Amino acid sequence: MPNEVILVVEDNDLLREGLKILLETEGFRALSAVHGREALSKMDSICPDLILSDISMPEMDGFEFYRHVRTRPEWVTIPFIFLTARGERDDVFAGKKLGVEDYLVKPVDRQELLTTIRSRLERTHQLLLAQLEQAYETSLIMLANAIELRDRYTRGHVERVMNIALIIARRLGLPESSMKPLRFGAILHDIGKIYIRETVLSKTGPLNAEEWTEMKKHTIYGSQLIEHISYLTPAIPIIRNHHERWDGRGYPDGLKGEEIPLGARIIAVADSFDAMTAERVYQKAVSPQQALKEIEACSGTKYDPAIVAALCAAWGDIEDFLSNENKTS
Repeated sequence: MPNEVILVVEDNDLLREGLKILLETEGFRALSAVHGREALSKMDSICPDLILSDISMPEMDGFEFYRHVRTRPEWVTIPFIFLTARGERDDVFAGKKLGVEDYLVKPVDRQELLTTIRSRLERTHQLLLAQLEQAYETSLIMLANAIELRDRYTRGHVERVMNIALIIARRLGLPESSMKPLRFGAILHDIGKIYIRETVLSKTGPLNAEEWTEMKKHTIYGSQLIEHISYLTPAIPIIRNHHERWDGRGYPDGLKGEEIPLGARIIAVADSFDAMTAERVYQKAVSPQQALKEIEACSGTKYDPAIVAALCAAWGDIEDFLSNENKTS
């Protein structure tokens, strides 16, 4: 893991310099301090990716240094490893009680030290990536809902479509690797409506031919909006094709049957179900049971029969989700 910064806090000059050389040989950037107080001073200008610290040191020992590090929000996630000659059980317990990620007892061999450092850095990267993905998803939901909320009746639409789609996908036995594109496809399925005129989106009566032509373009607009965002490109087939029909009479490409991407077929059912059960300017809401019957009636024409069957098989889970949704709304 080249260029990552490791702060070595050690009062033994020979050991401190030896650790620096070892880490730099492995491609890390090593900083050093003689005790906790000096380390804190250095951290004010450089935030390390990992801290390797002794316990028994002058000025400020390792335990006090650790407590100071964890009081700063920007340092809370830095992996902290104690490397010390104090291997007594009480010392190890004290370190673990504080929350230190690892506790290595001197002498420690090169391989054990490097393996511990790399595993802790990798774990931290995984956690940060998960947090980033969650923040990204939350931001996309906010964006999609902002577009949907031009019609006050569609509040929460994207979250409901996403959750219903995931329930169907799991009932179908799809692998977890399929879930991320499905999540983003559900969140962004109507993102292209940002380019549709407000008068068309909010019209209470039937759309005329010109307005309907404009409305149908939202799937193309949406897929074009994200085509250069590599993180989201797996969702493009879902966004573009979620209004295709099983019988080939959908849009924009007139795809038929299994020509339609599976994710798009799932979103088609989830989207239609939520649209039927939500009050809109152009229609009254129906009950979930009525919506289910309507979707069953269109199995094999508008919808993929296998997706409809999965919706029916997962109906208990759908009802639980809807019940919880009503409690929190």
